[in-house]
Amino acid sequence: MVLNMGPQHPSTHGVLRLVLELDGERIVEVVPDIGYLHRGMEKLAEAKGYHRFIPFTDRLDYLSPMSNNTALVLAVEKLIGIEAPPRAQYLRVILCELARISSHLLWLGTSALDIGAMSVFLYTFRERETIYDIFEDVCGARFTVSYMRVGGVSVDVPEHFIRTVQSFLDDFGGKIDEYESLLTDNKIWRMRTEGIGAISAERAIEYGLSGPCLRGSGVDVDLRRDNPYLVYDRLDFDIPLGENGDTFDRYLVRMEEMRQSRRIVQQALDQLPGGPIKIEDNKISYPARETLKSSMETLIHHFLLASEGVKAPAGEVYSPIEAPKGELGIYIVGDGTGYPKRLRIRSPSFVNLSALPEMARGHMIADLVAIIGTIDLVLGDCDR
Repeated sequence: MVLNMGPQHPSTHGVLRLVLELDGERIVEVVPDIGYLHRGMEKLAEAKGYHRFIPFTDRLDYLSPMSNNTALVLAVEKLIGIEAPPRAQYLRVILCELARISSHLLWLGTSALDIGAMSVFLYTFRERETIYDIFEDVCGARFTVSYMRVGGVSVDVPEHFIRTVQSFLDDFGGKIDEYESLLTDNKIWRMRTEGIGAISAERAIEYGLSGPCLRGSGVDVDLRRDNPYLVYDRLDFDIPLGENGDTFDRYLVRMEEMRQSRRIVQQALDQLPGGPIKIEDNKISYPARETLKSSMETLIHHFLLASEGVKAPAGEVYSPIEAPKGELGIYIVGDGTGYPKRLRIRSPSFVNLSALPEMARGHMIADLVAIIGTIDLVLGDCDR
């Protein structure tokens, strides 16, 4: 029997359509059908220019816009050959790791809900709201933040930022234990996840998987350590790995990743330096607002930057980061203007989805819900 699952199905977490070939309730084949959320992001980047494209990156993996912003600005900075001031780099790390926790919390709550564990969903959204409160304090937006800028960040954090984040960190360690007390040794949870959707380390590498989907199969790769960017090389953290590559292992990896993100944020918070939050080059960063009424030169710089954008030299770069769902890479071909000649986005959701048929083949149709949940897809990231 051939069955359509999606594109409007609660467990596909978006507009993913799966064409299932079934033998009774057992899956014979799965064919993903994507593109329902395609918006031409890469062409939009080429039309909007470097700095006007930043708000659009919020809509890629819309559960971690801080990471998406960071991936773009790091690629542009690499093409220009500049580096943001230390304070901006630490702030980027703190906010990207909070975004990772937020993304993992939503994954945990919704994937548990899909399998029938409703309480976890309510618990995880409680902490996720606190993180969104922090984002709102920092940039005025909870979801589509658009906070990062080429050469730094848009504004400095408020005075109570450190106190607020520290309060969250102090509380959050016990919350992870609370989630685990509900699931890790729960007999039903383990029956629904152990041995389900397994993929070997060799096959995970062949598919090009990344993030928790790769590390759940025991492959020790994390760009924060292996290709360090920002200030990750100054921070101490562990890379959790799975053994069997199944749904349960990917669950355990993400749970430990939240603990490690908490460690990273704590260290970055302790080391957060003072100083500027963006480079002092008015051809890249907007001049201070208070200077606009007293200096014609800064007013002209402000006008040119707003109307023409940040100009980058000719050349090509690829800059990847370790986003919550895996490797998020931006490839840019610059031609010396404020617009990329070509911009390509390597999104983790698209690549990780490619392994779904192999993960699901031979399992019951009810297991597919758990497998989709553990891949942690966002179709905005997948379709682009």
